[in-house]
Amino acid sequence: MTTPYRQDRGAARLQVRGLRKAFGATVALDGVELEVAPGQIRAIVGENGAGKSTLLEILAGAQRADAGEILLEGAPYRPRRPEDARRAGVAMVHQELSLCPHLSVAENILLGVEPTRLGFVRRGEVARRAAAALAPLGVGVDAGALVGDLPPAAQQLVEIARALAQTSCRVLILDEPTSSLAAADVERLFAVLRRLRAEGMSILYVSHFLEEVKAIADAYTVLRDGRTAGAGAMEGTEPSVLVEKMAGRAVDTLFPRSPRTPGEVILDISGLAGTLRPTSASLALRRGEVLGIAGLVGAGRTELLRAVFGLDPVRRGTVKVGAYVGPASPARRLAQGVGLLSEDRKGEGLATALSIADNLTLSTLSRLGRAGFVSTARQREVTARWISELGIRCQGPEQCVGELSGGNQQKVALGRLLLHDVDVFLLDEPTRGIDVGSKAQIYGLVDRLALAGKAVLVVSSYLPELLGICDRVAVMRRGELGPARPARDLDAHAVLMEATGS
Repeated sequence: MTTPYRQDRGAARLQVRGLRKAFGATVALDGVELEVAPGQIRAIVGENGAGKSTLLEILAGAQRADAGEILLEGAPYRPRRPEDARRAGVAMVHQELSLCPHLSVAENILLGVEPTRLGFVRRGEVARRAAAALAPLGVGVDAGALVGDLPPAAQQLVEIARALAQTSCRVLILDEPTSSLAAADVERLFAVLRRLRAEGMSILYVSHFLEEVKAIADAYTVLRDGRTAGAGAMEGTEPSVLVEKMAGRAVDTLFPRSPRTPGEVILDISGLAGTLRPTSASLALRRGEVLGIAGLVGAGRTELLRAVFGLDPVRRGTVKVGAYVGPASPARRLAQGVGLLSEDRKGEGLATALSIADNLTLSTLSRLGRAGFVSTARQREVTARWISELGIRCQGPEQCVGELSGGNQQKVALGRLLLHDVDVFLLDEPTRGIDVGSKAQIYGLVDRLALAGKAVLVVSSYLPELLGICDRVAVMRRGELGPARPARDLDAHAVLMEATGS
């Protein structure tokens, strides 16, 4: 049962009034208003670049506001450093966890505030305090286990326990806490958050997943262009309302799917097996079709795409692309018209230290000059066209990709495949970590690709996405790919049941 949304401003534990922050000529926050009451979970939603990260950094003491007022329990709150915020009872768990994998759970929880006597760490006291921090979470995490041996969901809980142990925490800030969690782990995390809420904790919850926001939050605040675009009780508020407030415009449909007529088979996979995953995968992908692959984390979905593209070795089975049969290197696959969008955007998908122009044209440099020389003018011209077509928000072709938001980085990675003019798109988690507006643009792009006769194979952990944009969906479980069935005949419950073997 959710705590009712509290309209009374006096009941708020944390209040933000008229908060402003600029970085040079760029205004990140322009009069943001926010409040969260004791025993309340408030969602903060908005597109990338809306000001969420800057707001969180100010609340956590990593940045200082230029103007405005923050009140904590009615008293002025002006943290100069993260240590000040923690001492005041405000703790933040970042999307990228900051744990030491070679240390134990207990050592991580008390890191930096270890109880000592005569210069020696009191190991027994460390274990006692760590157990006390884990107890409110109601989870069976072994305080003596190495953090590096824990799954992502357990590491997330250790990070929360550290926040609770190192401060008399009154306000807990969670930044995209479920971005790398499977559905079952998300439910376990939600159970922990509900327990903390029942004990009076105030929680600020930032997420791009509106279904999760709807399920866990009591109230919401929408940020757009550095301003508060809306706020209210979550009960009775449809996700479409949040999307419209975030985008500043009406969104007709989040999942466009035009009438499609699949053509000839262009990618035929038969009995494919990799070193560990997949164990057995067969499918036929046609031109003008979008086929989705669902499954739990670790089921082998990513490994399947990597094996098809030639990044991972194939132990047995065949991959046929058009008239080409057999294994091939990534360069050969590109030449055959197959492109891969990696789930690891920063590690594999992009060279973040290079410009947008360099990233977009990396696989087609030979077309942009003669005798081994690249025409920078031609490169800029091509890049400017794709920036316009894909709606990439940037300063220009020479801007470093690492400076872009996640959604715009994803558009650059997709743009490289479009510029290469591949026929088969292998998209691994194409919308992970990006805002709703960018998601809608990518969904529209996928729809246009299918209408243009391209074939799209999508791996995603976000079931509404698969069911919304795909013609057919196949479920992978423990390395084995099941048959592809029409998406219109499936729902999220049926897919999860198959993925878990229930």
